Amino acid sequence: MTRTVTLAIEGMHCASCSLLVDDCMEDVQGVHSSATDLRRGRAVVQVDDDVADELLVAAVAEAGYAAIVVP
Repeated sequence: MTRTVTLAIEGMHCASCSLLVDDCMEDVQGVHSSATDLRRGRAVVQVDDDVADELLVAAVAEAGYAAIVVP
């Protein structure tokens, strides 16, 4: 089973930033897809049910941005 996680991303300022966030998300095991919207500052990520939200936040931090899960 999969679920959708929405993250608010801080620090993005160009299209390359959003692509970098997507690339980092898709490197996390269990992530099926990531779509980052630069204007909204949001990433919508499709993940397996057992992927912890903290792994996604950590991947964003590794890319140099800050993220919080949007309920």
